[in-house]
Amino acid sequence: MSVALPPSPREDEPFIDTRNGAGNEGISAMEMEEGTSTSTSSRKENIRLKCFGVDMSPDNVAIAMVYFVQGVLGLARLAVSFYLKDNLHLDPAETAVITGFSALPWLVKPLYGFISDSIPLFGYRRRSYLVLSGLLGAVSWSLMATFVDSKYSAACCILLSSFSVAFSDVVVDSMVVERSRGESQSVSGSLQSLCWGSAAFGGIVSSYFSGSLVDAYGVRFVFGVTALLPLITSVVAVLVKEQCVLGPSRVPNVLLGNSSFLESTKERIIQLWNAFRQPHVFLPTVFIFLWQSTPQSDSAMFFFTTNKLGFTPEFLGRVNLVTSVASLVGVGLYNGFLKNVPLRKIFLATTISGSLIGMTQVFLVTGLNRKFGMSDEWFAIGDSLILTVLGQASFMPVLVLAAKLCPEGMEATLFATLMSVSNGGNVLGGLIGAGLTKAFGITRDRFDNLATLIILCNLTSLLPLPLLRLLPPDDSDADPQVGREKGEDICKYHGTVTTTNDS
Repeated sequence: MSVALPPSPREDEPFIDTRNGAGNEGISAMEMEEGTSTSTSSRKENIRLKCFGVDMSPDNVAIAMVYFVQGVLGLARLAVSFYLKDNLHLDPAETAVITGFSALPWLVKPLYGFISDSIPLFGYRRRSYLVLSGLLGAVSWSLMATFVDSKYSAACCILLSSFSVAFSDVVVDSMVVERSRGESQSVSGSLQSLCWGSAAFGGIVSSYFSGSLVDAYGVRFVFGVTALLPLITSVVAVLVKEQCVLGPSRVPNVLLGNSSFLESTKERIIQLWNAFRQPHVFLPTVFIFLWQSTPQSDSAMFFFTTNKLGFTPEFLGRVNLVTSVASLVGVGLYNGFLKNVPLRKIFLATTISGSLIGMTQVFLVTGLNRKFGMSDEWFAIGDSLILTVLGQASFMPVLVLAAKLCPEGMEATLFATLMSVSNGGNVLGGLIGAGLTKAFGITRDRFDNLATLIILCNLTSLLPLPLLRLLPPDDSDADPQVGREKGEDICKYHGTVTTTNDS
């Protein structure tokens, strides 16, 4: 898919046509027209809006808006947490399990990538799936606002909502990868900064209201408002510039067992395996999985801050606002200062810093912050701000690396595979955290061992650091051609072999 260029201004300049005549006059008019067209195109190109250094073409606007929706859907995050805790009366471990269960759609993202790449829906590989994803999201939150009344039905609706976001994420990621392939780390970083900056801005928009609306109107009202937001994804899908795909790849032929489709499916699976098993793809993926799979204590901390410290939904909404701003700061920090820094150095610095700062949550649990004259509220805000900045800055290079490793022709599938492995590590970390929460006897009202859990979780985050050598070395990471050449070396499409050019 290509970035849309400004339309030719020729048809917008009728006064040139009135001067056309025969012979040299006609030629002169044509030359004037071409010169004016070139000049106008140049002016349009120069005044085109940019964000994070990226031209905001219609395609890029659609990408940014889909990520914005992902961020603004955080409006329901607090409502879901309070619904599970107060309405369904679940304990921290059960809440963590449901949260992990809702992340399952993110573990099979390669399937969505394969479907998007291989099976056009109504003739389109990107646009139609964005429309469908938005509609599914609206249905899921509408059910949460009306009929859901048990932990099982809630888990199913949250799962459906997660599926809709995950599918749209795969589609829009494939568009990003198409623009990142073969580019330098700096250009790829700008694209990822646009994506995650948009998501952070969406989080800022929704964060404060996420708490105040729960306080004022209740969780059902918030779910109803949230049901409107996925429709934005359906609307902006019309901005995606894509040619209609005709012929044997249409869905009806697929359902009838078209032999060419089956052959193409087999070929793509082989391509995916050949790409994934390459050391320059597989080894960094192993590190990312281990880095994401360390245990987490988020659910236990939520119950502690609400049941023990008495944090209200409105205050937690303000904390979410701070973390959303911090996420945007993290994106800006990476885009401005870190996108040319080798991955190994970024991971080493942010992981050690995050582990040390994460230990400060023990102060909040034990009350040591109050002995230093800092209230629980201000300490929680400051702690969340710093940890979010570090977390976002450390996650950005993961996206850049994944995008640079994807070969042409299966962008959505391979990128989704890499992100699914990352998400799988995150889910595993949450489930391990849930198990530790249960093992330490932490419940809705008992938090005696919460400090121990926090220390253990932060110490284990350091365990993957000896495996940093699995990431690309500094010189490869800085070379814009490395990812493209390695990707192209292993690609085979429709019976042709794409090879690198020796220079």
